[in-house]
Amino acid sequence: MDHGLSSIVYGQMDINMSDTFIQALQITALGMGLVFGAIILLWGMMSLLTAITADKDSFHASRGRASAASAPVMDGELKAQAAAVAVAIALAEQQTSLAHPLPDPPTAFVSAWQLGMRTRQMYQKGDSFRR
Repeated sequence: MDHGLSSIVYGQMDINMSDTFIQALQITALGMGLVFGAIILLWGMMSLLTAITADKDSFHASRGRASAASAPVMDGELKAQAAAVAVAIALAEQQTSLAHPLPDPPTAFVSAWQLGMRTRQMYQKGDSFRR
């Protein structure tokens, strides 16, 4: 008789555990769906922004094709001049810089009492690791 009563209790627990397990799976599926949905949304937004900015670049490139023959020569000269100016500015800033190495901080004075306490702590810690 007692055995029959426990099977009824276990039967109710199986139903409750099953419902709990199904609810946990549903929450997990919902969470995973939201995560993947957000990833897909971000991917779509990045693709859209890339497509929008690529159109502007191709528009400017098509306008500049008329002077394409002289552009490489002028680009090379402009880059060389820009590099020379950048080097000159860097050298001027380096000469006028006020940066200097920091002095070493003064060593801390350790009293005999502190040295004795620290030594004792080191020996205590060393003994606990050896045991």
